Amino acid sequence: MESTEAGGSGPDRTELRFGCASFNQDSTSLALGTRTGYKLFSLTMVEKLDCIHESAETPDVYIVERLFSSSLVVVVSSAMPERMNIYHFKKGTEICNYSYPDNILAIKLNRQRLVVCLEDSIYIHNIKDMKLLKTLLNTPSNPSGLCALSITHSSSYLAYPGSSSTGEVVVYDTISLNTVTVIPAHDSPLAALTFNASATRLASASERGTVIRVFSVPEGLRLFEFRRGMKRYVSISSLCFSPDGLYLVSSSNTETIHIFKLEPLGPSAEDEAASWTAYVGKMFSAASTYLPAQVSGMMSQDRAFATVHLLSAAQRNVCTLAVIQKLPRLLVATAEGQLFIYNVDPLQGGECMLAFKHRLFGADDEQNEGEPEGLEVPAQSGPSYAETAALPPSAPVTATLTGYSEDGGAKKGEVIPEHEFAAGPVCLDDENEFPPINWSRNGTRGSQSQHRNIHTCSQLRITN
Repeated sequence: MESTEAGGSGPDRTELRFGCASFNQDSTSLALGTRTGYKLFSLTMVEKLDCIHESAETPDVYIVERLFSSSLVVVVSSAMPERMNIYHFKKGTEICNYSYPDNILAIKLNRQRLVVCLEDSIYIHNIKDMKLLKTLLNTPSNPSGLCALSITHSSSYLAYPGSSSTGEVVVYDTISLNTVTVIPAHDSPLAALTFNASATRLASASERGTVIRVFSVPEGLRLFEFRRGMKRYVSISSLCFSPDGLYLVSSSNTETIHIFKLEPLGPSAEDEAASWTAYVGKMFSAASTYLPAQVSGMMSQDRAFATVHLLSAAQRNVCTLAVIQKLPRLLVATAEGQLFIYNVDPLQGGECMLAFKHRLFGADDEQNEGEPEGLEVPAQSGPSYAETAALPPSAPVTATLTGYSEDGGAKKGEVIPEHEFAAGPVCLDDENEFPPINWSRNGTRGSQSQHRNIHTCSQLRITN
């Protein structure tokens, strides 16, 4: 999921300062990197924010990523920016650590791969035993560590900049270890990338921040183009699809957060809402035939389906769309150490209403500043954002994954439902927690001779 760096200079209020914030892959957890360690929060309630773990062993954490709802957490500290530490936070033990030839800028996880992004290289690991599978050397300069990794079990695509001067996107298959396609997404360098949950669409934004485009995966065809503004360039800090892939949220250094709806406009869309916006969209589509290409392209852009106006601008934030208590929500974690939860109307859109605001430091600092819980969502003719999450726990789940548990980890050979809304978590013994590897501080070094650019500080072996 999305992550952002925070912090900066200011008064000596260490308890309110943190280095990064990231949502996990299914937006059920929020991780914060702080000056003293890191914190993990559970995102299952609107009014209550539970801190499920707090570590003070690693100072100045600027990257922290949790693998879904498991106990695996990856941490990078500014004290040792070339080293990645992987922890079992429930046990309070280190699984392993790896060092790289340069500072680590980003880490992405899914159930099959762990990707480490440096400024000019990318390392792809098998997450179950941390074996280095591929090193992409001499990639275009990527000082922000921009990359995206799909989360579905059926495919594992990596997207990263293919150029430092234009908005070219490389889509790489981390399973077959081959390039899938190269997309000329923008004229300007890239600023944001994200996959939808099924890895069939990829959204991108450039450093100008005026246009957001959505492409098909793996074909690389342009499907949608959204214009978030034409008056000024902005810095897009966060892009994220909704769980069902029908909505796309973007945030920037301005006070406005935009939510776009991914639905085709045109005469053949029989279920399209009969609104003024839809009428204007059809009018522009009809007129585009008679207009120059540049003009028609601009006129046909869809505007935001829903918006949020933050109280302050010019601060970094990270946002996500999630389903909490069976309703669609927009979550925004800001650099000021606050988490805003907004209600989203998936039918009407418009201005989202603030449901609750939490302070991420201090359990007694929460305050209710929005409408009370209970946003009504009318029924729809087909599966919607809200209806998908409201399915009963007994609903059949066909997608499965061997050896992984959302709650507790893995047991070798056991088949566990993949979807978060499966019929309850599978509780497993901590001794068999995912991933099935042990570490030994006194063991010999790992495969140094095989991979010159990476060194293991722990011996890895697969348990039986």
